[in-house]
Amino acid sequence: MEAIAKSMVQQGWGYANITKSPVIFGLSQCYSDLSKDDCLSCFAESRTKLPRCLPAIAARIYLDGCFLRYDNYSFFNESIDPNHDMVRCSEPSGVLKDNYTRSEFSKKVDEVINNVTKTAVQKQGFAVAGMKGGAVVAYALAQCWKTVDQKGCRDCLVNAESAVRRCLPGSEGRALNAGCYLRYSTEKFYNDGTAKKSGKGLSDTGMIIAFILSVLAVCLLAFLGAFVGYILLSKRKRNNNNALARIPTCINRSDLNFKYETLERATNFFDSSRKLGQGGAGSVFKGTLPDGRTVAVKRLFFNTRQWVDEFFNEVNLISRIQHKNLVGLLGCSIEGPESLLVYEYVPNKSVDQILFGKNPTSCKDGTQGLSWQQRFEIIVGTAEGLAYLHGGSEVKIIHRDIKGSNILLDENLNPKIADFGLARCVAPDKSHVSTGIAGTLGYMAPEYLVRGQLSEKADVYAYGVLILEIVCGRKNCIFVQGSDSVLQTVWKHYKSNSVVRSVDPSLKGDFPLNEARNVVQIGLLCTQASFALRPSMSQVVQMLTDQNSVIPEPMQPPFLNASVLDPSNSLKNSITRNLTPSFHTATEPPSTHSSNSSAMASQESYTPSAMDVSGPRGKFIFQLLDFYHHLVTLLFLSVSLFFVVLDMNVYLFLFATSSCVQPFV
Repeated sequence: MEAIAKSMVQQGWGYANITKSPVIFGLSQCYSDLSKDDCLSCFAESRTKLPRCLPAIAARIYLDGCFLRYDNYSFFNESIDPNHDMVRCSEPSGVLKDNYTRSEFSKKVDEVINNVTKTAVQKQGFAVAGMKGGAVVAYALAQCWKTVDQKGCRDCLVNAESAVRRCLPGSEGRALNAGCYLRYSTEKFYNDGTAKKSGKGLSDTGMIIAFILSVLAVCLLAFLGAFVGYILLSKRKRNNNNALARIPTCINRSDLNFKYETLERATNFFDSSRKLGQGGAGSVFKGTLPDGRTVAVKRLFFNTRQWVDEFFNEVNLISRIQHKNLVGLLGCSIEGPESLLVYEYVPNKSVDQILFGKNPTSCKDGTQGLSWQQRFEIIVGTAEGLAYLHGGSEVKIIHRDIKGSNILLDENLNPKIADFGLARCVAPDKSHVSTGIAGTLGYMAPEYLVRGQLSEKADVYAYGVLILEIVCGRKNCIFVQGSDSVLQTVWKHYKSNSVVRSVDPSLKGDFPLNEARNVVQIGLLCTQASFALRPSMSQVVQMLTDQNSVIPEPMQPPFLNASVLDPSNSLKNSITRNLTPSFHTATEPPSTHSSNSSAMASQESYTPSAMDVSGPRGKFIFQLLDFYHHLVTLLFLSVSLFFVVLDMNVYLFLFATSSCVQPFV
């Protein structure tokens, strides 16, 4: 029906078929006297009647203005179907009850149906006719379907003509045939297009004035649009030039700066076959540099010319980070139409794809899944990378988006933490900062999710969830009603001293029991509700690598469920109302960060958002809102001017035609 509907809009009739089982053919057509709007209304009405015909394999719907049929064979060339063609007759009414008028009416009907039958065959399958005078009048309409040829149209109408004659002296008769439709009546039921205008229309002067005003209005709208566009373009260009002028010269001269053309050629002009994946900030493509190095090129969605200072601060920061468990940033480019980041290429997939992907052949070398030893090494390597970010580099860096899809695996399945788009730096003298909410639900720590309180313990919480996902072999699904999350399942098994039931069944028991129990216990430690009770990442590394380390007993983690995090609810209110009590399972220490961070007590610090609006993304959003403001203003002026011109044209029309308007009697 959708395919037919498109044709109905364009030409007033259409047909379509589906050749796959079950086979179905469909046809619909409006009678040629209908306007386009009336045709579409009739077609819509016929579609509403289709459900009454189901589950029949065939149906015909005849309305006063259109026809709809479907069947399980191709009937498009069919003109007559003796088994299903029908005739509908009415009883004589009014003057037709008199014998004389019956005879006169029958003669007129014979003449009009003979007229429309012959005319329709010669003139594209449609004709109307009427005979007035005397005591009675007769009207007729003939319509052949567009899929029937001229011979089929003639045969169908001749058959229909014979059928409707049997309705006489009834006041109305209709022949509903496979290839045509024929109707007569004492009432005029068709549109013949002969309706006359009730006036002379606009005078020449009125027409000229209306035309001139319309042209002036269009010119004025075009001028306003061009003017606003010029202002916005000039402002953007001025901002870009100012921003580019502030780029540190050391960056332009350093090895971090790649030419856009070089990266464009390296990725074969961002060929889709080289696309490695796509995230919230951009798409990643595999590329080969002129020196033979294979790299991953991230094509950013945001235009970094508008936040170039922050962009280069981030580039400078991450480019100085060197660790075997971190994806290295090789450089960037802002010279072209879009901004690009260049990372080292990691050949294997992410942990998320290997553990939860649809393809059972997970790794590049063709191995099936991950063994326990491989999982354990990924857990340890990720912990070492996070420990370096939190304390081993020049500044403390909080990743904010630790999850399986951001842990990539190299050719030896060594983990590398990727995607620092949400990373934040924390000064050494601050225990935490207050910031907008950004990250992935299910991995965000409760104190960060509710109060916007960000510390390295937020990464520890996400890492704990990741550990349990790797051990259990399933994602931490918190949006499935009636299903326990990974945290809930593991906690139940831990409390019942049956941790082995939490381990991925695909391992088939091939893992050291004590080591698995320790890893699960560490995962639960990392996901405790109170951030003060969570270990640091350096402590996690020690507990994982030192068999003599004492692992504390964990307390119950917070359980974030689907009803709490339902996107249709108010995120702030529902989280605060449902979760805050569970966060006080242990006493949290008072804040020790500097007074500069005391703004966390403000309302803004408590408001979670879908993305962080601080820094470069914030500038982009505010500039986008500014553009929308100008656009709405222009639209308002345009609409106002349109109605002014419309009112003037209506006034001129009424003025020019006032002498032609006659009152109803």
